[in-house]
Amino acid sequence: MIEPRGMSKEQAAAYAGCETLSAFNDWIRRGIMPGPIPGTHKWDRKAIDAALDRLSGLQPTMQPRLSPYDAWKASQNASAAEGNQLVNQKTR
Repeated sequence: MIEPRGMSKEQAAAYAGCETLSAFNDWIRRGIMPGPIPGTHKWDRKAIDAALDRLSGLQPTMQPRLSPYDAWKASQNASAAEGNQLVNQKTR
């Protein structure tokens, strides 16, 4: 059986471990859990997983990849900052 990614509120509450809908509603109101997918009455399983990961202190292992331009720009900024530190040290 394929587990649906879009879940009803009742399914989402059970998946998140809430025993009652009022507890799940409270978590949504407090920003602990996401609301439904915009324009629907369905909750995204992955969004709930991400919210639970944040609460548990788990961090994603993949870092966003920089475009070649952004990587070059970051290296230029780092070089400029390093050069400024050397200039500041010489003028002290």
